This record gives sequence, C-alpha cells and structure tokens, in this order.
Amino acid sequence: MSTYRLDLAYDGTGFHGWAKQPAVRTIQGELESALRRRLGDVETVVAGRTDAGVHARGQVVSFTAEKDIQTERLAQSLNKTLAPEIVVWACRKVPEGFSARFSALHRSYRYRLLSRPEPDPFLFRTTWHVPYELDLEAMRRAAGRIVGEHDFASFCRRAEGRSTVRRVLDSEWVWDGDIVEFRITATSFCQRMVRSLVAVGVEIGRGRISADEIPAIIAARDRAAAKGASPPQGLILWEVGYPADCS
Repeated sequence: MSTYRLDLAYDGTGFHGWAKQPAVRTIQGELESALRRRLGDVETVVAGRTDAGVHARGQVVSFTAEKDIQTERLAQSLNKTLAPEIVVWACRKVPEGFSARFSALHRSYRYRLLSRPEPDPFLFRTTWHVPYELDLEAMRRAAGRIVGEHDFASFCRRAEGRSTVRRVLDSEWVWDGDIVEFRITATSFCQRMVRSLVAVGVEIGRGRISADEIPAIIAARDRAAAKGASPPQGLILWEVGYPADCS
C-alpha cells in the first residue's frame, strides 16, 4: 500500500461542508466519487473538516492505494471530473504513515469582512458584509490576547468528551481598503472557533465590547460568554503546515 497526498481548493458555497452525508452535496462525497472511478473504493483523511459554506485554499487530503499512481495524471483527471468549484492543485506520493490530519503541525485560517456601507455583488460569496465603522486598533489588541494555550470553550461548539484547549501561534487583523481580514494560525481548532472569534472581534471593533474583556471571556469557559458566530462565507482554510518530508 502506498500513501498519497492531495492539495486542493474549493468554493464551499454550494456544499454541505466537507464530510460526506447521504443525499446532500459535500466536498468529500464529490472527491471520493471522482477517486472511485479511477482507483476503486478510497477512504480519504482530511486536514480540516470545513463546515457548510466555508471555503479552502490550502486543504490537504491523504489516502492509501494498492497500486502505484501516476500522480500528475491523476490530478489532471480529477480536475476534468470534479465540479468547477473544486480544484486539485497537486498530487504526490508521501511517506508511509502520513495522515493529512494527524501529521499536521499547524493550520491557518483567514476570515474576510467587507467593511463599508454598501455590499458588493461580486464579494458576497466570500466575505461577511459589515456596514459599520470598525476600530481596527482595538481589534488588533484583542487578537494579541488569544495567542498562547487557552481553553477556548467560550468560543467552541462543545463535543462530548473532547478537549477545547488549543494553542494559538499567531493571530492578527489586517486592513486592505474595504477588506478587513482576520488571520489565525493554531495547532488545531475546535468547531466554530474561528467564526466565534471573528464575531467577538467585530463587536470589539464596533465598541460594544472592550478588548480588555477577552481574558475574562476565555476564563469563563462558557459559550454564553461569547455568543454568536460570524457567517460561514467569509472563512477560508488557508494553509496546513507539515514536517519537511511531508510537504
């Protein structure tokens, strides 16, 4: 058996997230269907299970196959078969034991806001329109306070028996014209974590919460302390980092 890695990007607008489900369109379902036509039954492992409407620029998938694969030809073939919203950037053979999920060292997400009074019909699929003036400096101060290892229970959808402790390596807000972008890198994320952090960041930008409240919100370890989540369309899985021999 040989192990292979796929790097792919997708527009998640028309999909019910990554994970395959009966009778609905998902990224995993479409990808495994395309792989099955060429390789037979294949089980994929993914770096980050994106929710419905969430996009990816740097998603990584691994799978095993009994026969040797011509990787470049497979990538080309998949791109001819897959819906235009899904693109395979690369396919390569990787060391035995590589897992897109468990071999990952870190994951990076970006979330984009359109900060101006008017919406944009060309950006509504990939941004959250926030028609308010935002205090970027306050948002930046708040972003700096989540760096490090914390229990992010206040920002996560709870899953029975799973830890909500995560280590954030970097977190910042960047402004480019009307586009405001939240960039965050962590060893891993729990469900809805990034979107909840963005929602709180916007509340801080609007002056409805102080950046100084972030430590107390984290310490509460209560979802009610950081209510709400930003909509999915602004979120992009940007990059996944691996050891050098798997990159």
